Amino acid sequence: MGEIRNFRSGNHDEPPPHSGMPRRLAAIIVGDIASYSRLMQADEEGTHARVKRIERDIIQPSIIEHHGSLVKTTGDGFIAIFDSPVEAVRCSIVIQQNLVGRNASIPKHSRLEYRIGVNLGDVIVEPDDIYGDGVNIATRIEGIAEPGQVYISGAIYEQIKHKIVCGYESLGDRKVKNITDPVRVYRVLPDADAVGRTRSRRENALIFLLAITVLMMAAGVLWYLLAQPGRVGEQAAAPPAAPAASPIPQAVPSEAATHTPQPSPSLASSPSPPAPAPSPSATPLREPEMIAIRGGTFAMGSNDDPTERPVHQVTIKPFSIGKYPVTVQEWNECAAAKACGFTATGKDDAPVSNVSWTDAQQYVAWLAQATKKPYRLPSEAEWEYAARGGTQTKYWWGDKLQPGMAGCKDCGELAAEQPAKAGSFKPNPFGLYDMGGGIDQWVEDCWHKNYQGAPSDGSAWTSADCSSHVLRSGSWKNDSRYVRPSNRGGYDTGVRYPTHGFRIALSP
Repeated sequence: MGEIRNFRSGNHDEPPPHSGMPRRLAAIIVGDIASYSRLMQADEEGTHARVKRIERDIIQPSIIEHHGSLVKTTGDGFIAIFDSPVEAVRCSIVIQQNLVGRNASIPKHSRLEYRIGVNLGDVIVEPDDIYGDGVNIATRIEGIAEPGQVYISGAIYEQIKHKIVCGYESLGDRKVKNITDPVRVYRVLPDADAVGRTRSRRENALIFLLAITVLMMAAGVLWYLLAQPGRVGEQAAAPPAAPAASPIPQAVPSEAATHTPQPSPSLASSPSPPAPAPSPSATPLREPEMIAIRGGTFAMGSNDDPTERPVHQVTIKPFSIGKYPVTVQEWNECAAAKACGFTATGKDDAPVSNVSWTDAQQYVAWLAQATKKPYRLPSEAEWEYAARGGTQTKYWWGDKLQPGMAGCKDCGELAAEQPAKAGSFKPNPFGLYDMGGGIDQWVEDCWHKNYQGAPSDGSAWTSADCSSHVLRSGSWKNDSRYVRPSNRGGYDTGVRYPTHGFRIALSP
């Protein structure tokens, strides 16, 4: 860490006295390796080689994928700038989650873990460096971050808080070196469910104390009620003029109480505690509706985008595919069975969203186990074949955009600010709904930047580093280019995003 600290404090706090220097508002990422000096001392050449591999395999590709620019690497760290705060934070999450996978098999004391700080500021831009308080604040935020964590400034938080579905833990205002005003800092929790797990230890402690208080009060009330019969008996026995037979009436209530557990049939039908609700396992599983696809040969891809080339012939075997994307209700059955990682929000008949590829795999594994059927994600080739519905036009309905055919940003009157319920638009010739627009849909394949070397038998293409997987269909937030059956994109395997969902497939 010493290298990056000395470099920054020497050069970034006092930019060179040039006149007319270009400035821009940018989101700045500063990353730095924790315990770098110790790791270098233990294995200098090995650590250096590992750092360079991480820069080549994870950091640089992630920055490019999220439309940023790598300003420089600094031995044990890096600096990057982005036009979009959303993309800067998303890139930071992807880097950290990919590093988790990279470190999984490495002993803890040997892991390369990055601290990442993100800030939004006006900076001076030079060909090989950037300067200004915006960079300095990002550097200071990175300096207080925990290894493996992403910390952001309040300026970044205000830009992204309603745009990225993840959690944020406020760390309050922090006084940082060489910055006059305190900086509000947030820790990013990329798993949306982590919000509830880490919201506030003080809240959890308060809830615990409140529960103890309620239990004590309940115990006091119970003791009081149980003690009442004894007091009544004592008061009844106290008067000296009481007849000798007075103990008998006292015994009658206790005798009646002895026989109370054997009521008559009429008493047995009186109000009693309600029967417990059936457990989730007792509820019949509703399998997603499937459409059988006969299979055949088609021309996969297009010349509209480099990622869709070359156009190539693919033969598809018969299979079945979901008539609709998986819905919130279907997903939550998996969540209720504790087999899926979170409970989805939204209307039951809306497509489930904010799902990573890993989440989708959890669902199909649970469904396959519960039904004893080989459910899976469709391959990319199967998805395109099904989406085309036997056509070879730009869209399944023709070469020109038509209103009311798909849910996207410029698809007509039914376009909205959120996904419409599954089946809101017309089905394609195979009877499938939302095969274009609505919700992005994960498929089985690893991401490849084009079709060079792709299989021709319709199987999933998994011979690659599967840190990213393929998405199809486009969503309500995309324009009509994404609705084309040939359109394809890739995204990080383990990261959830608000427009990402999926549909399922089944081999015969």
